Amino acid sequence: MGLNHDLVGKQYPAQDYGVTAEAVRKYAQAYNEDNPVFLDPARVGGIIAPPMFGVVMGWLPIMMVMTDTDLRVDVLQLLHSEQDMKFFRPVVPGDIVSCTATIQHIEEKAGGESLGVEVQGTNQRGELVQTTLFTAFIRGKRRRGKSHEVFSPSPKEAPLLQISQSIDTDQTYRYAQASGDHNPIHVDENVAKMAGLPGIIVHGLCTMAFISKVIIDHLCEHDPGRLHRLRGRFARPVFPGQEITTRVWKKVDQSEHRGQTRIQSYTYETYNPDGKAVVKDGIAEIRTAEETAS
Repeated sequence: MGLNHDLVGKQYPAQDYGVTAEAVRKYAQAYNEDNPVFLDPARVGGIIAPPMFGVVMGWLPIMMVMTDTDLRVDVLQLLHSEQDMKFFRPVVPGDIVSCTATIQHIEEKAGGESLGVEVQGTNQRGELVQTTLFTAFIRGKRRRGKSHEVFSPSPKEAPLLQISQSIDTDQTYRYAQASGDHNPIHVDENVAKMAGLPGIIVHGLCTMAFISKVIIDHLCEHDPGRLHRLRGRFARPVFPGQEITTRVWKKVDQSEHRGQTRIQSYTYETYNPDGKAVVKDGIAEIRTAEETAS
């Protein structure tokens, strides 16, 4: 029996998350962040949360959806296929962020079903701070064949930017503690192998946090307030101890106005040491420095 399509549009009760400086620093350090904006308690104005900290704030609402018995999700068959996040206001220690999850879509796919969950986060003043579209692929037990994800072709021109990063051997353990995602395929070798994997794999969202560092450091001049959107589709797993390389290209229509904000758009892909893409169809949208300053 597949997912319950009647639940499309269902909204779950809001969950409040109290942001602390300790949780912010722990999350930043879990993906080897070194930006003092996230880490230095002596910084004028205090620290702010990394944009990807929305993963922590939205984790409980996502789990409420995935464990809804009426939805009929088999979590052992679940693969996180895509993450699309938009950032509207900074999150700081002391904020109370209320996150609400809504089932956006359930779609039939080759080999299973796609489940999309939107999470909206608002602060204690009722201001929208982030939105997330979390997309999962649920493998069907009785369906033959594998999922045939269709990805866009890689750009043929030389990248604007190419940055390599090393994944530590203990990265998954630190990220699990900081993010709240304790899925055993990321921390237990035996469970990972029982799931058909060669060993422990890195959280897709940990890989995406590494990518966010590339974007913020090199396209936002270390200013996280300029990051408007980050989207990625997970193509294959990353393993502890590997080096990943992110390549970034400017989109042809790389500048546009949205209301009062000017946005520059980029595409990116991230590769493993074999040159195979682990994240495809990446999109990064950046606010101009002038707009951020205003």
